Amino acid sequence: MYVKIRYKVENGENMKKIIIRKQDVEEMILHSREQLPNEACGLIAGSDEGDERVIEKVYYLTNTDASNEHFTLDPKEQLQAVKDMRTRGLRPIGNWHSHPESPSRPSQEDKRLAYDSKASYLILSLMEEEPVLHSFHIENGESEKETLEIRD
Repeated sequence: MYVKIRYKVENGENMKKIIIRKQDVEEMILHSREQLPNEACGLIAGSDEGDERVIEKVYYLTNTDASNEHFTLDPKEQLQAVKDMRTRGLRPIGNWHSHPESPSRPSQEDKRLAYDSKASYLILSLMEEEPVLHSFHIENGESEKETLEIRD
């Protein structure tokens, strides 16, 4: 199934390019729509290759908050995902979640809870007919859009 994806590439200052496969984005969209009206969430893993951060695996975790405004990753599933990353030789890159009713940008809560300044935070907005995905670097309560590239 082909999913029409709209995204904008904007370069952030001194930020790595985040690369994700189109198939992974389509699966994130489908999973997020299945979780409506709640936010979907998960982890992303991969590798850093020069100035590029490559997402090689997307993990789908349970939002234990069961809310359309915030999420909490299931701790047991989070541990299983990290173990799987180690087994595959991948490293944690960050997390992702959907915004069912708001734009693809970090909320104040997202900024407050972003503890890892090295992580990438992908946010998938479902508020319009065409989903919108962006990646962010969040540090000290400030967010900056990262360059996101979707590849076949």
